[in-house]
Amino acid sequence: MMKMKCIILLALASTGLVYAGEGAHSLPVGEGFINSPGVDNSSRPNIIFIMADDHAAHAISSYGSDLIDTPNMDRLAKEGIRFTNCFNVNSICGPSRAALISGKYSYHNGVKFLYDEFDGEQPTFPRMLQGAGYETALIGKWHLVTQPTGFDHYSVLHGQGDFFDPLFLDTGKPWGETHEVKGYLTDIVTDKSIQWLEDRDSDKPFMLMVHHKAPHTPHQYPKKYESLYADTDLPVPDNFRAAYGQRGTALAESRGRWSKLDTITHPHFQEQVPEHLKDGTEEYKAWAYQHFFKGYLRLVASLDENVGRLLDYLDRSGLSQDTIVVYTSDNGFFLGDFGMFNKMWMYEESLRLPLMVRYPEHIKPQSVNDDFISILDFAPTFLDYAQAEVPAEYQGRSIRSILEGETPGDWQKEHYYHYFGQHDIPPHYGVRTSGYKLIHFYEDDSWELFDLTNDPREMHNRYDNPEQAPVVVKLKKKLTELRQKYESP
Repeated sequence: MMKMKCIILLALASTGLVYAGEGAHSLPVGEGFINSPGVDNSSRPNIIFIMADDHAAHAISSYGSDLIDTPNMDRLAKEGIRFTNCFNVNSICGPSRAALISGKYSYHNGVKFLYDEFDGEQPTFPRMLQGAGYETALIGKWHLVTQPTGFDHYSVLHGQGDFFDPLFLDTGKPWGETHEVKGYLTDIVTDKSIQWLEDRDSDKPFMLMVHHKAPHTPHQYPKKYESLYADTDLPVPDNFRAAYGQRGTALAESRGRWSKLDTITHPHFQEQVPEHLKDGTEEYKAWAYQHFFKGYLRLVASLDENVGRLLDYLDRSGLSQDTIVVYTSDNGFFLGDFGMFNKMWMYEESLRLPLMVRYPEHIKPQSVNDDFISILDFAPTFLDYAQAEVPAEYQGRSIRSILEGETPGDWQKEHYYHYFGQHDIPPHYGVRTSGYKLIHFYEDDSWELFDLTNDPREMHNRYDNPEQAPVVVKLKKKLTELRQKYESP
């Protein structure tokens, strides 16, 4: 068995990909790629991408969380690099996954809303890797409606998937035909992933995407985690009771069932809300915070355990030394910050993704990087390591040089975000720089400006402050430039 390098990308949340059955779109080896069929595979790394769903960076102890200890995930930060400014472009499950695999903004990949159908004919990075001679697989959450393409093997969840005894759709069976697997989902996804690694073609480089549903709702966890936090109250964020209007009219006027803890209802809760609690009150919000996030954190604990199981397998199989491990999430998540839960908004907790990368002898251990990284940058990075051609239509850029310690002089210093509106959260787009964030809610033409240097928690909208007028002019110009660059409608 030839020695191969292995990239492991742990991404919380999600893009489910994998394929090899009827209807797949395979690209011939060598066509459109830098490498040829005779390339030395020992010089190309394998790729394992592990993605969680809705895992906030501040629910990881290496990011300073005071809520939970995540020792297995923390191994990546200790033995590799941790990024502090990795951002999404449309923070909701399906659209974020489509952006990940296509390398393009939502209006270019066709998935702007939850349950939009993804066009698998696009040159996604799994298809490109498959055409470059990689064996490709996807295990877990897919959530892009159409049959995965670009995969030699897939075993993906039916829809959102269930935590107990989930239904899977597998390669080689008619799309839509499901079968039940007994057990707990997070364990099952890891079991299936390890089994595929055992059964793969050891003569080919591989790319495996491990897509967990956790810690997405509903918060159903294994019995062994029932006692976690049972006898303790979670610490409350310092801005938990801030008035929504401080951030602007959009948050204050949204109905909030999908983002405000004082009006949260089923299906977000597993427990019955006590009858004496009335929504819209501080008492309701305090109760909701404790019960909702204890369930969320129990799912994170189970997820961390399974990350450890996969890392241990790499150690046993002798792959760790030549393995890149990347951990990120499909979305950020509010953990009671500003009295909120969920994602979608362009505020920091939702916008920001965790990203940790380990690659022994190539990445300096315990590194911390503040460069602006986009979810669009993952696809070209994987192709760069595979010595494959990056499609011209990709809107991201490889971060390989940054991983190896050198940031290009012309690296991006601004980030553009566009959410198209769903779940009572109004459509908006905006620009984030190192010091400011400008958001435009375009249905009612309202604006929000945050001074991130002096107000990092985004507590006060400064858009109407006369002293900020020059900043607003500058940021609006930059926003126009970015919208033109990315051909935003």
